[in-house]
Amino acid sequence: MAKTYDYLFKLLLIGDSGVGKTCLLFRFSEDAFNTTFISTIGIDFKIRTIELDGKKIKLQIWDTAGQERFRTITTAYYRGAMGIMLVYDITNEKSFDNIKNWIRNIEEHASSDVERMILGNKCDMNEKRQVSKEKGEKLAIDYGIKFLETSAKSSINVEEAFFTLARDIMTKLNRKMNDNSSSGAGTQSLRNNTTKLLLRAPLNVDCDTQIPSGFCSLSLLTCQALLSQIWKL
Repeated sequence: MAKTYDYLFKLLLIGDSGVGKTCLLFRFSEDAFNTTFISTIGIDFKIRTIELDGKKIKLQIWDTAGQERFRTITTAYYRGAMGIMLVYDITNEKSFDNIKNWIRNIEEHASSDVERMILGNKCDMNEKRQVSKEKGEKLAIDYGIKFLETSAKSSINVEEAFFTLARDIMTKLNRKMNDNSSSGAGTQSLRNNTTKLLLRAPLNVDCDTQIPSGFCSLSLLTCQALLSQIWKL
């Protein structure tokens, strides 16, 4: 079967439990909002294909559990990620303070050139705000990361966030291709390396259960078994 896309980008959503990572993912992939989501167990993922500059980009978006007990499993998924969204809740100052810890996790486990973005979620709840927009912007500037405030509930900046991150990844890939071509190394080597990177994210996963949201919920044992195979590529 012929491919229906030109590029495959693996993205991660990380942040404390309860900041709205699953709601952001559901809003982007299904254009819907559900107030009854339970905490993510291990790893969930969704896929959506978008178009950028005439190219079809398949986004494989992994939603990671924020709880500490899943940290060993979720950090293993950082490898091979091309873009990572760090999410905090503007009504929860602790979730904002912990963004620095999540950035350290990225530095320890992800590729050094992974694209990053900070999202201050639940901006529709301004009356309960604990973290100012200026504070979020300053943190992003300090780390050289793009920043947006979002609301999965009100569908504010959700599309813009994912499209911006995807465009930044595309720009970086194009720059690498141009640099590789000008250096005389040839495009085939880059294509092979890029393919290996993209293949590290599995598209078809056998799941133990299906929860009402339509997400794929993997048990701890399933995740551990998958990880031993996924990153051999």
